[in-house]
Amino acid sequence: MAADSKYPGAYPQLVTKIITSYVSHHSLAPEQIPELISSVHRTIGSLGKATEPQAPLTPAVSIRRSVQRDAVICLDCGWKGKMLRRHLNTRHGLSAELYLRRWNLQSDHPLTAPSYSEQRSNLAKELGLGRGGRRSRGSGSGSAARGRRGRGRASAGD
Repeated sequence: MAADSKYPGAYPQLVTKIITSYVSHHSLAPEQIPELISSVHRTIGSLGKATEPQAPLTPAVSIRRSVQRDAVICLDCGWKGKMLRRHLNTRHGLSAELYLRRWNLQSDHPLTAPSYSEQRSNLAKELGLGRGGRRSRGSGSGSAARGRRGRGRASAGD
């Protein structure tokens, strides 16, 4: 009972089980263990309590400057690259939709650098991707059929 009054809201046995399990599966330096214990204790102690409202987010760069010709910049951390989607997922655990909602951006806000998008678009057009571009290039329906591999489609009468 003395342990319950000393640790209101958190049970030492539960904290001990969580810490032991975590340490047995992860390698930690001895200096990291006290912080881990206090972190788990704080977390368990705060369960069931109302969370405090978060302070308004401040972007790393202005929204206007976040999209440049050759790069896009993450508003969370200031990372600069050609595409944000993978960065958002790996570094921040956010999908593109959550990121846009988090910063109150419009759904058409670019997450890819404009020059990179243009380059990829030109490459796709050269390859004839989309809108049946490959068929219109052939000299007739016979050349397109000869170049195909695999099983043919079953006719409507079969």
